[in-house]
Amino acid sequence: MKKDWKDILTPPTLSIVDTMRLIDKTAMQIALVTDENGMLLGTVTDGDIRRAILKGSDLSEPVEKIMNKRPTTFRANESRQDMLVAMRLLMLTNIPIIDEQNRVVGLQVIDSLLTPAPKENRVVLMAGGLGTRLGPLTRNCPKPLLNVGGRPVLQTILESFIEHGFRHFYFSVNYQAKMIEEFFGDGGKWNVDIQYIHEDKKLGTAGALSLLPEKPSLPLVVMNGDILTKINFQQLLEFHADHRAIATMCVHKYDLQIPYGVVNVEKHRLTHITEKPTQSFFINAGIYVLEPRALEFIPSSTFFDMPSLFDKLLQLKLEAAVFPLREYWLDIGHMTDFERAQGDFENFFINHDVDAV
Repeated sequence: MKKDWKDILTPPTLSIVDTMRLIDKTAMQIALVTDENGMLLGTVTDGDIRRAILKGSDLSEPVEKIMNKRPTTFRANESRQDMLVAMRLLMLTNIPIIDEQNRVVGLQVIDSLLTPAPKENRVVLMAGGLGTRLGPLTRNCPKPLLNVGGRPVLQTILESFIEHGFRHFYFSVNYQAKMIEEFFGDGGKWNVDIQYIHEDKKLGTAGALSLLPEKPSLPLVVMNGDILTKINFQQLLEFHADHRAIATMCVHKYDLQIPYGVVNVEKHRLTHITEKPTQSFFINAGIYVLEPRALEFIPSSTFFDMPSLFDKLLQLKLEAAVFPLREYWLDIGHMTDFERAQGDFENFFINHDVDAV
């Protein structure tokens, strides 16, 4: 489908959440905020939205609250080659083009945005869990091979990475490892390379990385093999690099409603009653990016979960970042979530116009 820059024009009064949906629908990673005369007021990118989420912003507010009011722009008379050179120097993927009256007349998009470049980063998919919370479903089948939408969850995860240009994978396996190896083989069916890390005992989501046959030279992406998500892995890597973190953890916003009226008291006096309040938290989403040197802090052949690694990095006062997921995300570890995933699959993995929740 041909992309038209006019599709990403939005008024300043449009809500943040609706602007987010517009960015996802057009897949151009930016929205241009203009007035009724087409004059550029600002821009909104995926990064602007994620920062708003981390700040706890109300996503129903107008997008003008979070837009960049001083974006980089090009004039219509500049050459395309000069634009592309400048974009690479500035590390920007798209820049609005304006005329002398500051009206938007186009959008310059760097070529690599249209077709993801092959990535040399290694990806480790954790596929060794027992899946005991899913009861009889995993008695004779490893959880990553359970079908959602007519295909194994791990296949959906693999193909999502492939769509973003990844080609080199490690599968960490233990329970029913042979079934996983027989299904995926060496990855030739998908034109990628798959190698296997065999856990003879439970090592945890970080401990298994001590079994990697060689230390990676680029940031390593690690993901649990029981997660369905529409995360943009390119944006995750860019976020990680921008924040110069030794490790980045993806987090998902989780709302918890207290089913009672909460009573505030001061000594013996009632001061306030809040009826069924909702509290929001960021939870670990089971997706990580690690710099190669982060692996030096993982003990060999010892159970060591990823939260323990992050705790260690924090104790050493090393930079650890959080990447807030705004896309669809679901951990299928419980039966209710597995059943929900069956209904969600068509909307989020077949109808690609609906990516965020």
